Amino acid sequence: MAQKPKVDPHVGRLGYLQALVTEFQETESQDAKEQVLANLANFAYDPSNYQYLRQLQVLDLFLDSLSEENETLVEFAIGGLCNLCPDRANKEHILQTGGIPLIINCLSSPNEETVLSAVTTIMYLSSPGSGSHPELTAMPVVQCMLRFSLSANTRLRNLAQIFLEDFCSPSQVAEARTWRAHSALGIPLPRTEAPQQP
Repeated sequence: MAQKPKVDPHVGRLGYLQALVTEFQETESQDAKEQVLANLANFAYDPSNYQYLRQLQVLDLFLDSLSEENETLVEFAIGGLCNLCPDRANKEHILQTGGIPLIINCLSSPNEETVLSAVTTIMYLSSPGSGSHPELTAMPVVQCMLRFSLSANTRLRNLAQIFLEDFCSPSQVAEARTWRAHSALGIPLPRTEAPQQP
């Protein structure tokens, strides 16, 4: 397990975040990388950290981690991006640095949390009625959301239905329903945990 970064208590939040980024970049341990990325994703939840995370290029670190083979790193990276993208500056950075295809690729993850964060991130990045980034509502994405809207997983089903209703036009959804030769068929539904019995 990774140890807490050695940080002078007087350096404050920026210094602590810098120590986390440095540890992530320097460690060879996958467990340490996972723990550090989880911590950074949690810090991304707090808007008071946004400026520091941009300054330390944590958005790029998260985007780069989406291409990792380690599913846990991908899960934490997309979770961090999901936490960051409600902020306009963070959203623009993700959109301008080619993050959309990386995020869309997360829809095919076997990890349920990764898929849920990817759907939510796509929703945050989309502007209802805006055609500024049509790849967010491209036909394979809409078809994937149609499949997810039939999922046994309530959270995934509800997110997909919201996406289809709020971010897609009725004609896009109708076209996706009738389009036979689409790539979304190859996207498996994520593994779901068995429901806990009360």
